[in-house]
Amino acid sequence: MKLLHTSDWHLGMSAQGRSLEDDQRFFLDAICRVIEEERVGAVLLAGDVFDRAVPGAAALRLYDAAVTEICDGLGVPMLVVAGNHDNAARLAACKALLKKAGLTVAGELTRQPERAELDGADVYLLPWFTCEKARAVFPERADEIGSMEDAFRVVLDAVRADLIPGRRHILLAHAFVADAETSLSDRAAEIGRAAAVGRGVFEGFDYVALGHLHGPQDVGARIRYSGTPMKYSFGREENQVKSVTVLDTGTLERSIVPLPALHERTSIEGSFDELLAGRGLSEAQRRGFIRARVTDRYVGLEGAAELFEVYPNLLEYSGLAYDSDESAVTMTLDELERQSSEPEEIFRRFCRDSVRMEPDEHLLALFREAQRDWERGEQA
Repeated sequence: MKLLHTSDWHLGMSAQGRSLEDDQRFFLDAICRVIEEERVGAVLLAGDVFDRAVPGAAALRLYDAAVTEICDGLGVPMLVVAGNHDNAARLAACKALLKKAGLTVAGELTRQPERAELDGADVYLLPWFTCEKARAVFPERADEIGSMEDAFRVVLDAVRADLIPGRRHILLAHAFVADAETSLSDRAAEIGRAAAVGRGVFEGFDYVALGHLHGPQDVGARIRYSGTPMKYSFGREENQVKSVTVLDTGTLERSIVPLPALHERTSIEGSFDELLAGRGLSEAQRRGFIRARVTDRYVGLEGAAELFEVYPNLLEYSGLAYDSDESAVTMTLDELERQSSEPEEIFRRFCRDSVRMEPDEHLLALFREAQRDWERGEQA
């Protein structure tokens, strides 16, 4: 049987205030095509289904549509564990009913591991958990749990005791393995490095399908992060090939299937005129998500507008500080949109752009009076 390993969908995530709903729908459609083309027998989703514990309506609609298509439309069972971004109880609500429809969800750590029996293979579902949770579930071994690695050993000892000889043993988990490579969008992992565990805790399993880190990578011969299905940050993630992993449970051979992107991510740098020329970029890059660094001037509102003409999906830009020193001022799309609704901040930036000065209180008072006069005229 072929299993498709994916993780870290982060449905509901935005990019500098911009919705990524279309991009996420795009990769979900691509995953469904891979399931059909590769004749996948089951889908493993290794946590962080959502970006927030209380996802918005759009994120819930995406999840509902994707799971319905996979389990009902394609007739392929799906196994899901909760990640640190997910609300475990919400994700696993109605789990007995969902299991009958082909969706098996492990929300919170339990003493008896959730196991899915497939053709010749058993998949054990291990959701994200904390040391405190492990101590509560295994009180008789609480004194042994002084670190996250200790907690994993205790929890997986219980799983290993459940292994059936002669079958493939696959672990689906959400965890941070020490020495694995992180990306800028791995914000929780970067903060929580103390929770990293050694790969030795996973002894006894033929394949460990992990989620949590966003870069696709092997951590040893049997352990793999599938990575996010789209690029969620600039920097290192720009050069990653996003994919899903397809595992043959009979041979344990793996194939990495690349996923297309609705928008690529590209960082560009140069003089203002060079960036406006857009040389060296493909059309897909130019219309993708852009982070621009202008090296020769301050970029005010007018300059930003010119950049948007060339790069319609510009997410972040930076230039020299308005007082012409060598420091840089960075603006995101979200910040720019907030300022567009704050007339006084627009006036401040106009003064910086046009006369290279901060407006004093006298000028601000004149601006406020002019604004009140204009508002009275609008209401008349």
